[in-house]
Amino acid sequence: MTDYDVLRVFCGPSGGYGNELGVVREGSVLPERSDRQELAAKLGFSETVFVDDPERGVIDIYTPTRRLPFAGHPCVGTAWLLDVPELVTPAGVVGVRLDGEFSWIEARAEWAPPHTLRRYASAAEVDALEVPPPGERSETGVPSDEVRGLYAWAWEDEAAGRVRARAFPGRAGGTEEDEATGAAALLLTDQLGRALNITQGRGSQILTAPQPHGWVEVGGRVFLER
Repeated sequence: MTDYDVLRVFCGPSGGYGNELGVVREGSVLPERSDRQELAAKLGFSETVFVDDPERGVIDIYTPTRRLPFAGHPCVGTAWLLDVPELVTPAGVVGVRLDGEFSWIEARAEWAPPHTLRRYASAAEVDALEVPPPGERSETGVPSDEVRGLYAWAWEDEAAGRVRARAFPGRAGGTEEDEATGAAALLLTDQLGRALNITQGRGSQILTAPQPHGWVEVGGRVFLER
């Protein structure tokens, strides 16, 4: 089996929760995309990262079913692991900064995989949602095979920018519910145009902040699981 690290990204204040991420530091051991896709499917994480150049931060991201040009929690986790000033993804160069217990990336909303952002009236309504069947995880009118996740959210405290959210990957997603979704948080921040403090899943925390010229910062805590 190829060696890989397991991180938890966007952990809560006590260090719990977070979304697991697999990182293959020596991407050269699996240079072919088909082999990378096979390993990502076998590992079963929502995303697996292959590092092609640890000094320059060149990375390649896969879900269990497809390759992604960019994804939020893989970039935050890998940035923390490699401790580099930037990451190079197929979508573009992702800025990185480490600030105390938080690791931050800076990216653009158009790089993020599409999500349906659906607002609910209260956090309690979001908490009460059942996981929808794969073909029903996006708005009516979107084809059932569309690779689009549903991001359900509500204000917990609008004045303070506190949001409650849950994410359900689209038909091609590898999990029934995503514990912490940086790309969707990026899209929501771009849409609302303000900094957010998001509690997602069982208790993960994602921080965001809009930046000039269409950029958005996404940050959170990262822990090495194994």
